[in-house]
Amino acid sequence: MSISAKDVKKLRDVTGAGMMDCKKALAEADGDMDKAVEILRKKGQKVSEKRAEREANEGLILTRISDDRKKASAIEINCETDFVARNDDFQNQAKTFLDAAYDNDITSADDLMSVEIDGLTVEKHLEQMVGKIGEKIEIARVVLVETDGTLIDYIHPGNQLGVLVDFDGDLSDDNVGKDIAMQIAAMNPLSATRDGVDASVVEKELEIAKEQLINEGKPEEIAEKAAKGKLRRFYEERVLHEQKFVKDNGISVKEYLEQNNAPLVKNFYRLQLGEA
Repeated sequence: MSISAKDVKKLRDVTGAGMMDCKKALAEADGDMDKAVEILRKKGQKVSEKRAEREANEGLILTRISDDRKKASAIEINCETDFVARNDDFQNQAKTFLDAAYDNDITSADDLMSVEIDGLTVEKHLEQMVGKIGEKIEIARVVLVETDGTLIDYIHPGNQLGVLVDFDGDLSDDNVGKDIAMQIAAMNPLSATRDGVDASVVEKELEIAKEQLINEGKPEEIAEKAAKGKLRRFYEERVLHEQKFVKDNGISVKEYLEQNNAPLVKNFYRLQLGEA
């Protein structure tokens, strides 16, 4: 049957697929628009499956935070190339997924898949993106934070690194909050306090330090005590409150917060592209 240019354009507007793909889908569907949309969705799914083994190491980190700083969401969406990650359509769609996660209090990428946007699930939107772009595209992470304190967000230029910081109380100076968020981005601490460091990590650090000292000729008993001193240095490097403040190495992060009458950090979330 004859497929009109008007119908092809309409299908392209709905799906974002290429002109020839739309024309073929309409021909296969005997001009039925809904069937053609489904054909293109299936094509997108097939493309996705075909590219399932490809690496999707590029993409975006995005955050959204409420006006009262009590709720925030973050999302990581991946693709194969930086060229696609910088594409306006990709970025706009990623922002739409972030808004859906925020508005629906979504806490995981899996839960986001079933959320509907304009009559289609996020999963179907992803299939359409794959069919249009021809790259593997996936939502890797979704984070939701709600607090009775104060939230601050920070996106490093390039959108490959994002931070959400949960302060344990009211934060009167946003600049202090941004300083701490940038500290977390730059120094990659494991936790805000020592209590937040996993016990297995502490045990491993002690074991490594002790073995190093024994290899240097220290008796085991002395090595065990000295290893605890090395552990203190580990905390100074990897625990946020004990780290040297990047803008003034003469004080710790905790001291910087205290000097500015700011609350301590209760928790934080650091999302870097491609890192679990």
